[in-house]
Amino acid sequence: MSATKKAGKLRNDESTAPANGKLKGKDYQRELARLHVELVKLQRWIVHTGQKVCIVFEGRDGAGKGGAIKAITERVSPRVFRVVALPAPTEREKSQLYIQRYIQHLPSAGEVVIFDRSWYNRAGVERVMGFCTEEQVKRFLQMAPAAEKAITESDIILVKYWLEVSEAEQTRRLESRINDGRKTWKLSPMDLKSYSRWYDYSRARDDMFKATDTPWAPWFVVASDDKKRARLNVIAHLLKQIPYKDLPREAVKLPKRQESRGYRESQYPFKLVPALTWPSP
Repeated sequence: MSATKKAGKLRNDESTAPANGKLKGKDYQRELARLHVELVKLQRWIVHTGQKVCIVFEGRDGAGKGGAIKAITERVSPRVFRVVALPAPTEREKSQLYIQRYIQHLPSAGEVVIFDRSWYNRAGVERVMGFCTEEQVKRFLQMAPAAEKAITESDIILVKYWLEVSEAEQTRRLESRINDGRKTWKLSPMDLKSYSRWYDYSRARDDMFKATDTPWAPWFVVASDDKKRARLNVIAHLLKQIPYKDLPREAVKLPKRQESRGYRESQYPFKLVPALTWPSP
């Protein structure tokens, strides 16, 4: 089934709906730890073989892209798993070939690059918010499949995820950003404008899937109302897209520490960080 058809059935298809019941925190952490072990195995294999992997995350504001990316990267090396989240283009970049500023971030041998939003900005936020013309969108949708074919033919494994969040859950998450001091940085004027244009985003998403859901670079849709299940599902799915192997490891034993040879602990007046009482009063 194409990603377009999947998107149309998100509310009714049991294969994309989250399982009933809240996932307990300890169960989530156990499964996440198991998947993290596999991601470390994947990392070793990618470095050993020189494989190149590119992962694209797209979705509406509040769909859970950042949390999914963090779940993938929190136990692996940032020198291997590199996250790219580009700011708004400069005037110079606006004059370039549209995809040019993304191409320079594609992975080299032994790297995984994760795009937190990607060249698909043109098909989504730029289109909906009026930052580009419909003619520019049309040219992009015609160009993207050929560009991605060139990427995959350059021995880059390209995996594209769309995180699908419901209207009610998006509202809940954006409201929490208003009231939670830890999340206020996540809420921008652009988020508020895009929130009001739900159906414009739906139409843009449908057009994007129709034009760019190809055999060489298909879209995979993740139901993300349940953040924990979505993160586990994404990692488990990602691991299946890459034919990695668990490489043998040599047994590791800590070496014996050197002799002190008369060294005495320093009496330097270090400026220590105060040890406070927690929880704070």
